[in-house]
Amino acid sequence: MSLQHLVTNYAAYNVWANQTLVDWLKTKPQDIFQAEVPSSFPSILKTLNHIWAVEEFWHSVVAEEAPNGSRYGNENLEIDAVCAGIIIESQVLHHYVSNLSEADLLQKVHLETPWVSGEMPRFEFLQHVLNHSTYHRGQVVTIGRVLGLTDAPMTDYNYFNMARVAQN
Repeated sequence: MSLQHLVTNYAAYNVWANQTLVDWLKTKPQDIFQAEVPSSFPSILKTLNHIWAVEEFWHSVVAEEAPNGSRYGNENLEIDAVCAGIIIESQVLHHYVSNLSEADLLQKVHLETPWVSGEMPRFEFLQHVLNHSTYHRGQVVTIGRVLGLTDAPMTDYNYFNMARVAQN
């Protein structure tokens, strides 16, 4: 197995997990999305918006493009727009990753932000953003649980992989 296969598979998993979570959330009452609970992002909507914004930011980092900043801090969107945005951005990120070679993944990328700077191989930044989305999907499920949602879907990486093996 190559690094390119592994990172591309994890990006495919990210698309699937985001879609699975969004599909589940679309079956829930609209008022649940803005209900606040103690958490780093106090609502499902704010957590989803953060996932979208951060995937967009890190995509710009790994693509070595200037971040457009259009997403980060914009919390005035409706749940449908945020859910659609997450899916689109994760698909765009997957497409980008799918077209990278092993050498591209190993290439060092420079990061310069107010909170951290340095260089790492592109795949390390990709691993970070995909793991970050997993972390916050877990937060969405936990916030949902606090609000009485007890039927969250399975979005584990291993489940994704095993389901694909079973299909073949």
